[in-house]
This record gives sequence, C-alpha cells and structure tokens, in this order.
Amino acid sequence: MILLPLPKWVKRESGNFVLGLDAMIVIGQSCPEGISVYAGMLWEEIAACTGFETEVTRGRAKRGDILLDFDGTLRAEQYRLEIGAAGVVLHGGSLHSLGYGVQTLRQLVRQYAGLLPFLRIEDEPDFEARGFFHDVTRGRVQTLPNLKKLADTMAFYKLNQLQLYIEHTYLFRDMPELWRDETPLTSGEILELDEYCHMRGIELVPCLASFGHLYKLLSTRTYERLCELEGSAGQEFSFWDRMAHHTLNPVDPKSAELIYDMIGEFMQLFRSDKFNICADETFDLGTGRSREAAEKQGKEQLYADFVSGLFDYLIGHGKTPMFWGDIICGSPERLKAFPKEVICLAWGYSEQQQDTEIRTLHEAGTKLYVCPGTRGWNHWVNQLRHSYENIRRMCGYGRKYGAVGVLNTDWGDYGHINHPVFSVPAMIYGAVFSWGNVRIDFDELNRQISILEFGDASGSLAGCLARVSDTAVFGWEDAVIMKEWAQKGRDAEEILQKFRVGGEGPFEQANRRAEDLLAELYRAGRQLDFRSRPVIACAAVALKAISVWNEVGKFYVKIGEAACRRAVNVRTVPGGGHASGEAAEGGILQDKAGTWKKDGALLADELERCLCHFKTYWRQNSKEGDLSKISEVFFWHADLLRS
Repeated sequence: MILLPLPKWVKRESGNFVLGLDAMIVIGQSCPEGISVYAGMLWEEIAACTGFETEVTRGRAKRGDILLDFDGTLRAEQYRLEIGAAGVVLHGGSLHSLGYGVQTLRQLVRQYAGLLPFLRIEDEPDFEARGFFHDVTRGRVQTLPNLKKLADTMAFYKLNQLQLYIEHTYLFRDMPELWRDETPLTSGEILELDEYCHMRGIELVPCLASFGHLYKLLSTRTYERLCELEGSAGQEFSFWDRMAHHTLNPVDPKSAELIYDMIGEFMQLFRSDKFNICADETFDLGTGRSREAAEKQGKEQLYADFVSGLFDYLIGHGKTPMFWGDIICGSPERLKAFPKEVICLAWGYSEQQQDTEIRTLHEAGTKLYVCPGTRGWNHWVNQLRHSYENIRRMCGYGRKYGAVGVLNTDWGDYGHINHPVFSVPAMIYGAVFSWGNVRIDFDELNRQISILEFGDASGSLAGCLARVSDTAVFGWEDAVIMKEWAQKGRDAEEILQKFRVGGEGPFEQANRRAEDLLAELYRAGRQLDFRSRPVIACAAVALKAISVWNEVGKFYVKIGEAACRRAVNVRTVPGGGHASGEAAEGGILQDKAGTWKKDGALLADELERCLCHFKTYWRQNSKEGDLSKISEVFFWHADLLRS
C-alpha cells in the first residue's frame, strides 16, 4: 500500500471491502459547501479505476456506501478514514480536511480499484502551508489547461498553496510596452485559475517582482529612468543579465508609485489574503543612481525603507506581505521594525544546505516559510537526488525553527527548458516531507512515485529520470554562457578549460550512459499507465538534447586541444623558418580542418533537428514565452559549428 504523503497513523486490518455496483458516494447533510468538487474527484477516480460509475447523493449512507461527512470534534486540518465491511466512512474537521481524506481514498482506489483493504487512518499535516512556487516568467509560461493540471496534481498530494512568479508575464492594462513581445497571462486566465484552485483547497497567492529582477520593466523607454543602473534600455538580451541586474532605484519616489499601481491592479484578481513582493537579489542597489544615498544611509537601510513602504501599502489593503529573506538576512535586526504580519521566505537550494540563515531569521522573531527547490533550473531534467536531499533538510529545519509553511520552488533560470513533468517527483518530495516527519529512502520514494503517479508497474521510472541529469557534461548553462560571453567579447576559455582535463572521454562515457538510460526508459514505458506514456517521449527529447550538446562540447574541446598542440609545437629556426615537426603538424591540422568543418556542419544539423523536437513538446503545454530566445542559443552554436 502506497500513500503519499504518509498518514500520521494507519492501522491495516484483515479483510477487504468490495465496492458494489449499487454503492453510492453519499455527502452528509452537515458537510460544508464545496464538498461536491471532492465528491466529483472521487467519482472520476472510481470510474477510471473500476470501469463503473457510482452515483453521488446527499443524505444517510447505507451499507456498502462511501460516506463523506463533517465532524466538529476533529481539528480543522484533521481527518479520519475507516474502511470496513459496512462501507467507507470519511470524517473531516473542515472542507479542507475532508479534501485531504478524499485524496487518500483516491490513492487507495488507484491501487486497489474496487477491492479496498480494511483499515483506519487518522491524519493531519505538520505545516499550515505546503506550497509550490512555479516560475512563469523566465522562459516557460504554461497554458491555463496545464496550470489547472498542475493544481490537480498538487491537490492529489495534499499541497495547499500555489504561487506563480511574475515579472512581466502578466498583461497589465496600461503597460503594453512591458509585455508587447511576450505571451503573458491575462486577467481572465488568472481569475479562472484562482477559482479552480480555490475549489480544490489550494490558495493561489499573487507573486510579483517588486524591487530586483525587473529586466523587462526597466528596459522599457518609459521606465528605464527608474533603473538603478543607467543605459538599461535597448541592450541586447542576455539570460544572465536578466537575472543579475535591473533593480529599481528606491530613492526616486516614482519607483514606489509605479509598484503600488502594479500591485493594486494585480491583487484584485486573487481571493488570497497574502501577496509576495519577492524583493530578492537586489544586486545593483546602491551602485548607481542611489549610490549617494547608500553612502549616507547604508544599502541595508535603503532596502528596508523601500520594502517597508510596500508592506504598509499591502497591509493597508488587507493583505499579508511575503518577501524573500536573502537580503534582510544580512541585517536581521531590521526585521524587528517590520510589521508582525510580514512573512519572510528563507530559501536555500543546496543538497548540503545549512540552517544558518533560517536560524538567523528565526532568532530575529520573524514568521517564516522555508523554501527548498526542485533543482530543475538550467537542466534538461531536474536533478532529483539533489532536490530530494535539499527538500528533506529544509523541511527538517522548518520543524526545528517553527516555520509556518514550506514553499517548494521551481525556478526557470535560462529559459525553463525542463519539461513541467520532470518537476513532478520533486513536487511530491515537498508534499511528503512537509506533511509529516518521515524517513523514506530516495530510491524507495521514487519507486512509490513511479507506481502511484505514473502507473508504472516496474516502479523504475522516477529512478531513471533521476539519473538523466548526470549524463550532461556540456550543459545548457555552458551553452548559454559561452554564447553570451562571446557576444560581450569575452573569451570562452574559462568554460572550455573545465572540460579539457578529461579530454573527449567524459563526453563519450556520458553519451553511452544516456543511450543505456533511454533503453531503460523505453522498457519502463511498456509498463506505464497509457495516460503517462508521453513522459517517455519527453525524456527521449531531453536525452537527445543532452547527447547532442555533449557532442558539441566534445567538438569544441577537440579542436581547442589541437590548436593548443599547434601552438606548443611551433619552434623558430635560423632564417625565420620553422622546424620540420611544426610544418608537419601544420599540414596535419590543415588536413583536419576540412574534416572538422564537415563534422561541425553535421553537428549543427543535429542541433537544429533536436530543437525542432523540443519546440513540439514545449508548445503542447506552454505559450511561446522565451522559446525564440532559447532557439537563438541553438542557432548561434549551429552557425559557429558551420564556420
């Protein structure tokens, strides 16, 4: 029996309940409004897993029915599930806890169909908020149907908060210059998603970059004057610069006025009483237009004053402010001046993450969320082992230091190239470790996820996906940085040097592992639920991308090493000539040049074919977003290879 997250108390008894053809899903008369959505979820699960349809009704349950009912003696987040000979009885202390019980029952139906084991479960979560934070700015803007699918998956694993990170990918009514070349989310889409989430027990919390990370906003002709650094408009796009610069100048009063207007418009779309202003990584603060003020007051005070104004604005409008704690952690004493309602988001993404910052923020008396990560950014497939270790640690720190929530982050640095399905195992890690203080081995958890989420009878799929990122040698980040350094006139030697120690061997070994892994995935695919089989195609595209980019890296190293040998072998001889060894080497290199050019052209073809497949799978779940900018990286390297 697999239940994710694992309930607090489970007692399995001998015997099985047989779900009869006449069984009904009965909603008790005292059930809160909204229970019909959960009853519908259960109805769909039973229909999919048994092949027959059970009616939903209200009133008193009969023998053999499934009863959903409210129990005022239970805590708001607590539910009790009993399966016995007389039927199935689920009680919850609120609509939300009834929803959690329904998800547990759905997981049982998914495994046992109409023959459910006798058992008793009593359960409730450790953390009040168990969230997922998804980047819809840095590359991938998922379509509304796919965002609803995300909410469905979250509900199934009892997550109850979703945040969508936005810088410029919302269609602000009076700011067309901000989104004119984007495919932004609209007010109608946000409103529909907010309603959809609410009906599934998920709080959709507005999240808007409001201080740093304002690349598109501060690159416009209208608002460039508010940027900390001058000359922000008209610059060539850079994945790196988009993340490293473009901080508001807090000294200019128009900066706050602009953000107040944006927050004021955006907050109206959400029923949540929270608002995340982000305010992280304000790298340029005090280095440009606010330099003089920073020298007088200090950068820390400039930062605190600006975010305090945003906090006051939000609280004045009935919202609880949230913000990332990376900047304020350097001067935690300033937290004491912030309103007590403010929630500080303490992030850290290392598999060896320490508790230093979380402890510091806790000791300052702030209300905390701990925020681990899915480790998908810059990778074709998420680094799931690293993610598992990071999430497990951070949830442990959250318990230790009294955090009120966990927010598992899914960033999209450098274009969000990883397919959304590859973040699902890491999302489930977050659900498991934020619900209860359990110890479950990485491989065993992946086996359970493979079976429960993907219908994989072999239990191997998630474990295979966890090994995919290990096959990347010349990764996406290397490809991006090499292009952007070259465009800035910087030599790529630093990038290539780290690959030259092992020569071509590591690339070849990695690609052999990728071939073996693809075969393993195909074998697992034969035992998947048919609805999950598209994940194999997504993994095949990712492995193809990894293999082709490895070949590109190997090619660069090969011709680079040859050029180095050429330079070493040049020996000047009397009369200005060269030694015969050098001449011979030169002849060999000249002969190889034609071969290299041919090989480079073939490799360029492979890059472009790979991109074609990638675009197909991107467009199945996402708007165009930064797809053109991702394509430009492929094209730049293809053109270089052909040269």
